[in-house]
Amino acid sequence: MSGDAEAAAAGGPVAPLSRLVRQEARRVLSEAQLAPDPARVAEGWERRFVADGDRCEEAMRLYAQLGFEVCADPIRPEELAGECEQCQLVILRQFKTIYTRASRGRG
Repeated sequence: MSGDAEAAAAGGPVAPLSRLVRQEARRVLSEAQLAPDPARVAEGWERRFVADGDRCEEAMRLYAQLGFEVCADPIRPEELAGECEQCQLVILRQFKTIYTRASRGRG
């Protein structure tokens, strides 16, 4: 048995982390959490991903350099189903959903 496996089996410091990793591996995002904003889709936007702070700004710059129109919307409440209140607060304050579409000038 490896050192980590022994520590986990003995209830050592790795056990809580191992349990957390297993729980996250089984976590499945709901359709609402993955679904793009229907209004954005109707306008031709494509949902890319959710990012926080600096990563959001960086991704937006990169998509713009690639010739896309890009925007970032606040997280929608239905995307947070199943999250604790504290997690929801952090997510609502720090994260945005990034959308792109082909530049209207391209064509």
